[in-house]
Amino acid sequence: MQHVLQNGTQKHDRSFPLVTTKKVHLRSIIHELIWFLKGETNISYLKENGVKLGPVYGSQWRSWPTPNGGHIDQISQVINQIKSNPDSRRLIVSAWNVAEIENMALPPCHSFFQFYVAEGKLSCQLYQRSADIFLGVPFNIASYALLTMMVAQVYAHLYNNHLEQTKLQLSRDCRPLPQMKLNPDVKNIFDFKFEDFSLENYDPHPHIKGAVAI
Repeated sequence: MQHVLQNGTQKHDRSFPLVTTKKVHLRSIIHELIWFLKGETNISYLKENGVKLGPVYGSQWRSWPTPNGGHIDQISQVINQIKSNPDSRRLIVSAWNVAEIENMALPPCHSFFQFYVAEGKLSCQLYQRSADIFLGVPFNIASYALLTMMVAQVYAHLYNNHLEQTKLQLSRDCRPLPQMKLNPDVKNIFDFKFEDFSLENYDPHPHIKGAVAI
């Protein structure tokens, strides 16, 4: 899951990965994600908004207990890290609390996710220990895509010497995406060579030069 960061604004024509071969209950996705981010364990909010109960993630995201009796707000922490050190490899949130697994009705399925910023884009990689393909996966994909969009909106990382270049880029229309073709004769993951990759129908706007900020 990836979303563009552009001076705190978003491209609203970006596609959203919501399954179209069946209707997915977006209302439940939004309400559950908001509930997670509140860090609540009381299910009254979900009941009030007609959402069936899922595993409790919010308390791990927002109030991870520490051995000395304190708590860690992983969501606030990771957003602050993205703002201050976007190149970090530690932009991680975990719901897999080993000490509390036995006290949970169901161990977290989507248990670990990591953000990464590269070339003005925020990526989110999700690890699921277990996935219900028909019911759960479409829900999870949309939920984490939405979370990525939300984090991208509250994070802005644009250097002053890139302002004019960014304005120029934003003024351009998006063109159709290219296609990547792999050599179908390669059957071993270790046998790929540079020549086995072919990008087709790539028609970008001209390059925009920008100095690397130090």
